[in-house]
Amino acid sequence: MKNIKDEALIWMHFGGVFIIWLVILFFSNKHFNIDSEALKKIPDAVTTYVIVLFIFTEWAWKLKIFKGWLVPFPNLEGTWEGNFTTTWEGRGNVPQSIPMILVIKQSFNSISCCLYTKESSSYSTTAQINEDDNSGIFRLSYNYTNRPKASIRSRSEIHDGAAILRIVEKPEKSLEGEYWTSRKTTGDVKLKFKSAELLQSFPE
Repeated sequence: MKNIKDEALIWMHFGGVFIIWLVILFFSNKHFNIDSEALKKIPDAVTTYVIVLFIFTEWAWKLKIFKGWLVPFPNLEGTWEGNFTTTWEGRGNVPQSIPMILVIKQSFNSISCCLYTKESSSYSTTAQINEDDNSGIFRLSYNYTNRPKASIRSRSEIHDGAAILRIVEKPEKSLEGEYWTSRKTTGDVKLKFKSAELLQSFPE
């Protein structure tokens, strides 16, 4: 996942340290005199910048003020609710619509996905957000392992899979796309954003 635009990243690092250094000099009564004492303040500026960067990557990156010019990818964290259809023959010859939730946990540097249904749960092994050739269209793609409940493994074994979901932000937040599995099945996925709460199981 490309977390930040390259040009903005360079300016943010150098500019951030420089500005913090100037602020430290001002409050230490150095009045911007570049001497040996002023240079000794550079490590303080770097330390302060690291703290600010930590706050940014953990929380502040979600603020709308940074969207687009600094943070190009959307914030997907929360619980998404919808359905998927499957071609799995264990459910008959006709694809069926199965209720599901997708719980996305996201930080500035990483993203993970957990999918829950009444019968199974899936956990991503890799996940990323990519833009389609600077088109402004973003897609969430991830690989996962699915673990059905022990009581149904006679007809639904543990398996691996992958999914690609297009991210729609207008007119409402939604995810839509497809998945495929090591069981040689495929299906379509449609989800709508439900809440920022991170659920840990399929709601009863």
